[in-house]
Amino acid sequence: MADGTKTIVTNRRARYDFELTDRFEAGLVLKGSEVKALRTAQANLQDAFVILRKDGVDLVNAYIAPYEMAGRQNHEPSQPRRLLLHKAEIEKLRKGTEQKGFTIVPTRLYFKGGRAKVEIALGRGKKTVDKRQTIADRESKRKLDRIMKGR
Repeated sequence: MADGTKTIVTNRRARYDFELTDRFEAGLVLKGSEVKALRTAQANLQDAFVILRKDGVDLVNAYIAPYEMAGRQNHEPSQPRRLLLHKAEIEKLRKGTEQKGFTIVPTRLYFKGGRAKVEIALGRGKKTVDKRQTIADRESKRKLDRIMKGR
């Protein structure tokens, strides 16, 4: 909860599957029941991705569980949600995705100052060899930490 942020969910799979470069903070357009469900940390970004459209940017396949107490005014769990970004940020994203192999991936969902935010990043898909190298680096770092701790 550093600097007034409370992380709801992180997309750890994105760091494994993509080489992430530029990161952006975007606001979310949500209904009341969605905010209540997020406050109880009932969300998943596993299969989520971001689409650039002419009229804006949307977060697709982000799962926010229905809020039990909402009744009839409940929301659709996997509906597309509008992201709030500045024009300059949208242009950077558009230029980034025009490059071959880049996509926009949500990495973290959190509250900042009482408002729901999503961190998105430009990422290039890793190949299987890169994933193996990531695992090998992580294992060697763990082994080194164990040795240093034993001293």
